[in-house]
Amino acid sequence: MFLAEVIGVVVATKKDQNLTGRKLLVLRPKLVDDKDPTQFKNGQNTVIAIDTVGAGVGELVLFCQGSSARQAGDLKPVPVDAATIAIVDSVEVFGKKIHSSP
Repeated sequence: MFLAEVIGVVVATKKDQNLTGRKLLVLRPKLVDDKDPTQFKNGQNTVIAIDTVGAGVGELVLFCQGSSARQAGDLKPVPVDAATIAIVDSVEVFGKKIHSSP
């Protein structure tokens, strides 16, 4: 599992029929900053993930990739490589809270 911020939404009118009615999100993975572990830093790449939890832009989410992504939200028949699996309420690292939902 990985942490990421939802930074956008993908709309595709022509797609695999198993994706019909499913929301696709643009995620920016987050890493704990090595120099300041009380902060996040952005990962290198963005990820497109299928949404299984009703996440929205600006929220911090947990996502999984690969075969694990198809275990979430009844996605076995869906051609998916990443899926959101939780909306994060808070993150604590080394005893310090580095994220808290409003």
